Amino acid sequence: MKKVDHIGIAVKDMPTSNLLFEKLLGIAPYKSEEVSGEGVLTSFFKNETTKIELLAATHPESPISKFINKKGEGIHHIAFEVDNLENEIIQLKNEGFIFVDELPKKGADNKRVVFLHPKNTNGVLIELCQEIK
Repeated sequence: MKKVDHIGIAVKDMPTSNLLFEKLLGIAPYKSEEVSGEGVLTSFFKNETTKIELLAATHPESPISKFINKKGEGIHHIAFEVDNLENEIIQLKNEGFIFVDELPKKGADNKRVVFLHPKNTNGVLIELCQEIK
């Protein structure tokens, strides 16, 4: 793994949360997009080398909606950038890590993503992401 790519924060109301983070960080989001396969609307902020991804559900059955209903708004995941997603999956499986899905999916911000299950990462959902070239 190279570095932390971003921190994902689950929010109930994207317009309200965008305004909050614009005030907090002093910048506007640089990108917003919907990942329809996951039922999520995203908004990205970047301040020098730190990225924050806000995630809002687009329907009641989406993973973000279920997360908010169970835990409330807050940190949803930490994403780490990797050079080769398939190699990382193999290496981490060999180390005993459990994945939510073992096959990478198209995520937001031009990335392929896979998630480690929080059961064996101290309760933190970990995303591995690789830039689509």
